[in-house]
Amino acid sequence: MHSAVHDTLAAVWRIESASIVAAVMHRVRDLGVAEELAHDALVAALERWPQDGLPDKPAAWLMTTALNRALDHLRHRQMADARHQDLGADLMAQQAHVVPDFSDDLDRQREHAVLGDELLRLMFTACHPVLSTEARVALTLKLLGGLTTQEVARACLVSEATLAQRIVRAQRTLADARVPFELPPTDQLAQRLGSVLEVVYLIFNEGYTATLGIDWMRPALCDEALRLGRMLAELAPHEAEVHGLVALMEIQASRTAARTDAQGRPVLLARQDRTRWDRLLIRRGLAALDRAHALNQPAGSYRLQAEIAACHARAFCVDDTDWPRIAALYAELMRVAPSPVVELNRAVAVSMAQGPAAGLAIIDTLLADKALQRYHWLPAVQGDLLRKLGREAEARTAFSRAAALAANEQERRLLERRAQGEQA
Repeated sequence: MHSAVHDTLAAVWRIESASIVAAVMHRVRDLGVAEELAHDALVAALERWPQDGLPDKPAAWLMTTALNRALDHLRHRQMADARHQDLGADLMAQQAHVVPDFSDDLDRQREHAVLGDELLRLMFTACHPVLSTEARVALTLKLLGGLTTQEVARACLVSEATLAQRIVRAQRTLADARVPFELPPTDQLAQRLGSVLEVVYLIFNEGYTATLGIDWMRPALCDEALRLGRMLAELAPHEAEVHGLVALMEIQASRTAARTDAQGRPVLLARQDRTRWDRLLIRRGLAALDRAHALNQPAGSYRLQAEIAACHARAFCVDDTDWPRIAALYAELMRVAPSPVVELNRAVAVSMAQGPAAGLAIIDTLLADKALQRYHWLPAVQGDLLRKLGREAEARTAFSRAAALAANEQERRLLERRAQGEQA
């Protein structure tokens, strides 16, 4: 019985924790306090539900308990320092608007729009540029992903103690910088939204191709990023780049089952069994891409990447792929969001559209780029193109160099096999 209660509580918390923290944050205006009070409600549930049984509406119970904790906190804070008249006014406003018990579906509906705004504020707060990228990722997974500190530490490949310190420092940084719990001004919205999207995509990419460790993919992280992206699309439906990112992640995630063989070894795109691609995820991705187009906003980097992913998704095989269009899309991406990695991907597309020599000419210009000196996929692509041109000895050297740079164990083994002449 207790096990079933705990399982239910864990599932509800994973889904609802972000809304609860956001609602409490709206009242107390302190992220550290908000998370603590939300967890107080979780602890109360752990103590009471096994004895009293599951409430009829578990999420409503947690929300009401957390908001009551917030109200108590404001009372105590007002009493501790009567000089804070703004807190007194806040308390009076809270008392004038009785905390809803969320026991009625109508109450839930009334609060839905407010909670949506609060969730969006929480996203922008957790991804504020004042924080380091590592801190933004940790806070987002902790607050919006509903993960435990242990789970976030595992996701970030650090110890639990290190992760806990990172989150505490992030909360302190937000407090010291007096970051307001609000949506950014209109003139800053695009820039700040970019920070939010960057964090979500970083989480997805780490799941799609792990930087370190023995596993090539970490599907749980992809799932969390997809959940965050879909949530953001509901909260900001008029932002084309949000739909572009969702489209990109949905289509990329559709390939998961085909990206490893029976032994768990990586299978690169050209050799994947496309019948194993998830057609439902592809349809969802293409629908999100249509929503991005319908907004008639300038194409951003995520929408352009989604367009490229859609070209692959629509092709029955590698030879059926519209490589000239992909090369053109990468050229446009270089204009919108230039980077050496984008240019490397353009080289691959050009090689497929115009031949390996054309792609290798682009690679030769990238070999001097310091930003790619330790990027293992540069010599890996070079090796592939050299092999297609029959320059086998040079290809083996390039693949060996790529293997030496790879930090992920599965990628290193893959590149070592390529150095020995195997296909991938």
